[in-house]
Amino acid sequence: MWKTVRRAAWATVHLVVAVAMAFGVWLFITVLLITATGAAVVVGVWMVPETVLLIRRIAGAKRQLTASWTGRTVPEAYQRLDGTLRERLRTAVRDPGTRTDLRWMLAYYVYGALLFLALPLWPLALVVDGVGCALLRRRAVVLPLIVGLADTEARWSTALLMPSPQARLAARVEELKETRADAIAAHGAELRRIERDLHDGAQARLVALSMRIGLAKRAYDHDPEAARKLLDDAQDQAEEALTELRQVVRGIHPPILTDRGLAGAVRALAAGSGLAVTVDDGGLDEGVRAPAAVEAAAYFVVAEALTNAAKYSGSPRAEVRLARTRRGLSVRVGDEGRGGADESGDGSGILGMRRRVAALDGTVEVTSPVGGGTVVQVELPCVW
Repeated sequence: MWKTVRRAAWATVHLVVAVAMAFGVWLFITVLLITATGAAVVVGVWMVPETVLLIRRIAGAKRQLTASWTGRTVPEAYQRLDGTLRERLRTAVRDPGTRTDLRWMLAYYVYGALLFLALPLWPLALVVDGVGCALLRRRAVVLPLIVGLADTEARWSTALLMPSPQARLAARVEELKETRADAIAAHGAELRRIERDLHDGAQARLVALSMRIGLAKRAYDHDPEAARKLLDDAQDQAEEALTELRQVVRGIHPPILTDRGLAGAVRALAAGSGLAVTVDDGGLDEGVRAPAAVEAAAYFVVAEALTNAAKYSGSPRAEVRLARTRRGLSVRVGDEGRGGADESGDGSGILGMRRRVAALDGTVEVTSPVGGGTVVQVELPCVW
């Protein structure tokens, strides 16, 4: 009985907040009329995008209220309102999300007042359910009706605020544009890094090697000892050039990934990180391997996270967990350090991590409270 009463009380609170929001929406008619009048006389056309932004905020607040009652998130899909006034006006008018919000707002003028149907049920519930449950040991009859009204209000709001297929498609296109731009930027930065490493490292050593060999040739006839020393130096430089070339190749696609797979490559990273790293490979050694691009992204995430942990966390320990999921590959790297990771820092590498993962349509979540350690959680979609 008391559980039913509490549920009905929370339903009433939800309806009270809903009717308060509906009252605000009713007052918003004034803003809509002013905007429509200004747009009609052209002088106030600049108000249209701003009004659409206000409508989005109101609809967003309603989505949060509905999600708090149902426990399910109501997604939103809007196009960005930026650029010149003409571009912002065109986007505000053509965005399918605008039509969805306006449709909800018009309907909310009617069903937002369901509270007035719930309030008369409380006195009836005190009589019917109070007597039926306390004396006759029967189930409550009226109180569930109040909960049903709240459920109905939330269900209608969810249906009306759910983005249309066109809006979801437009939002997906915008998301793909951003991830494609990030992928191109990351690819360009990677190419510049490889070019710089080859130019400043291996190429410079090969030029010096060629000069050493040329000098050794000239000195061979009249000073064999000097020529032998020059050849020894040339051999050392050749080995150093080979080492730098191997490092460049590892930056493109680590050979250890091809040879030992993601689990073995991560264990090698853990062994060379300088930290006491616990690795849970989730049985990735067995069964079908993930695609090469997914393995490379996961390897990069682990390498970058362990490097950050060794440099900034101050923790002697770290933990790496790899796991197959129903939709892809999960990577979790955590430490017990000082936390407070700054993603905007130039040396954090988190931005590069996000770009690389976003190019594969994955997600990155960084949790780093001050004094609470840092956890990097990455989800990479793939088919096993």
